[in-house]
Amino acid sequence: MARANAAYYAARDPFADFTTAPEISQIFGELLGAWAAVVWGQTGRPDPVLLVEAGPGRGTLMADALRTVARVAPDFAAALRLHLIETSPRLRAEQALRLPHASWHARLEDVPPGPTILLANEFLDALPIRQLVRVAGAWRERHVAGGRFVDLPCACDAGDAPDGAVCEMGEAARDWTAQLAARLARQGGAALIIDYGYAQPQYQDTLQALRDGKPVSPLVEPGTADLTAHVDFAALAAAARMQGAHIWGPAEQGRFLHALGLQQRIETLARHHPARAADIAAGAGRLASASGMGRLFKALAITASPDPPPGFSGQFSRSPHSIIATSGRLD
Repeated sequence: MARANAAYYAARDPFADFTTAPEISQIFGELLGAWAAVVWGQTGRPDPVLLVEAGPGRGTLMADALRTVARVAPDFAAALRLHLIETSPRLRAEQALRLPHASWHARLEDVPPGPTILLANEFLDALPIRQLVRVAGAWRERHVAGGRFVDLPCACDAGDAPDGAVCEMGEAARDWTAQLAARLARQGGAALIIDYGYAQPQYQDTLQALRDGKPVSPLVEPGTADLTAHVDFAALAAAARMQGAHIWGPAEQGRFLHALGLQQRIETLARHHPARAADIAAGAGRLASASGMGRLFKALAITASPDPPPGFSGQFSRSPHSIIATSGRLD
């Protein structure tokens, strides 16, 4: 999975195969930018502060976030230093068109030290996983051999489950989150991870491949399709706690975005652009509805501070909505 996805992102435009939240509605990036601004204030307004995005895609989310920050939180805009974690030369070139002042890194550990606010949207789902399959009362590990899946004996224990159950082990995502949490606990800051996945462990095969927006076999023409698997948020939370960080969520994306002021933002943009009101509402609806991305996608926050970040508690002095409510710009 790791080699196939590395080849895929290096050679193809992934957005021909799937669409992420920032490409659906500008409101997504705006709310996350405002979230970052509020968190910066909660963490003591460090200057400078590193604003980092892991897996920035085309740069759409961060461009929307920075436009909002520049308009409504100029002190934060002046203090932040933008860093992007991206391995694909193709995507780096596209990101540079929108984010010319960024610094790029291949790995989290390459990002300079310092107080950090990190955003990661649909990043961890693309990291490799292991699959264990329950066969005749024993766990076997799934491998690829001869162009097909084979389940081989292993010394693994994923608990008691019926035959046919699949246990997915997202060790790469768990280790990356632990590394991030350790950094935040030592150096200060916060992170917001948004991805599709489940809040509690479950036995399910979620490995999927998409090409041209349609499901295909993960084994056909490796490197030509986007391979992903659902994120185990419980495992991420446990890994982060072990590093001394504070965990908030996971919360369903729909509930999280509404807590940040999604509906009020829709109404503000609709008032300023009545001819676009239906499109604005439809795009935002895809992000929050149970039939769209609102339930399957989850938001998890990791903080150095014990104070709850926006979207995970009603107790904060300045909400993201309150600092962008008056803007009617539509991009």
